[in-house]
Amino acid sequence: MSRSCRYAADVVIPASTDNPASLNVAEICSAPLLHGLITSSQAASFARVLKALADPSRLRLISIVASSVKGEACVCDLAGRLGLSQPTVSHHLKILARAGIVSRHRQGVWSYYAIVPATMEALSAALKAK
Repeated sequence: MSRSCRYAADVVIPASTDNPASLNVAEICSAPLLHGLITSSQAASFARVLKALADPSRLRLISIVASSVKGEACVCDLAGRLGLSQPTVSHHLKILARAGIVSRHRQGVWSYYAIVPATMEALSAALKAK
């Protein structure tokens, strides 16, 4: 479905500090994971995003942020809902942000996080079976 990829060219996912190269969401979107062979670069792109998602606390964070009334959530509210310390929640959110799954903006001393739709759409499109 091409509609899933319409924002892909506008978003660059920062890679982890272990690998300074940037990852374009279009690379994920164009990868035929369930439709054929993928390149090494495409595999690395998928792995980076999937690795960030491969944690129960991070999946819960994504769920909470995505279901927030305003479409964003304050780190101060997330810690209590997960039963984790604020530094632990901030660590998980940092990993999700590096993978391009969430975006962050600051208001005063607090950080607010929102889901990056282009990343989720691109991942969904790439994993979708024919």
